Amino acid sequence: MQPGKRITLGIIKILLGIHSFSYRVVGFLSQRVEDDGLHPKHRLMNYHKFFVDNVDGNDVVLDIGCGNGALSYDVANKAKRVVGIDLSEKNISVAKERYSRENVEYICGDALKDLPGEKFDVIIMSNVLEHIENREEFLKRLKGKAAKLLIRVPMMNRDWITLYKKEMKLDYRLDKEHSVEYTLESFDGELREVGLKIKDYSVQFGEIWAVVTTDGVME
Repeated sequence: MQPGKRITLGIIKILLGIHSFSYRVVGFLSQRVEDDGLHPKHRLMNYHKFFVDNVDGNDVVLDIGCGNGALSYDVANKAKRVVGIDLSEKNISVAKERYSRENVEYICGDALKDLPGEKFDVIIMSNVLEHIENREEFLKRLKGKAAKLLIRVPMMNRDWITLYKKEMKLDYRLDKEHSVEYTLESFDGELREVGLKIKDYSVQFGEIWAVVTTDGVME
């Protein structure tokens, strides 16, 4: 490679690293200037509506990785009952303090080991599945817990710069804790491997928002 190109390539890699770093820092700091203390994606993406729209008034819902409880709280405004589970004691403490209501229960526990014994009508996983390494085993367990799963996951091919980072062998993940980021095809394939199917989906903000069932078909 010519020296000029090598130098330019080095500059590009540095700038791409800054791009990834600034994305994460802005995400962290922005919560401090929001009136409700939530990440602004809750407000701008309005993704809570997807989950609320896909539950019914008689549904008992399990929200895996419920975080601070904001989504569980909104879903409980429509569903019969919501159980939120999260690994973080801090998240559960905030959820109980800020997002409590009579039909919501918050549990601090590892969903990979401590799933409630009861069955549910709907299971929610909002930006959760991509954090799990052994997803096949986990999804198989969820099959027996509910007839419908509502899943939101990030797409690897969300924009050109993400693919460019990957091509450059740089970290392209939105979060360093992500075990995977998907294409629609890889997400669908992973579900089919365990007998789950996409009944309906949309692509929003570089994410897949999917209604997943044991007997549905991808449309």
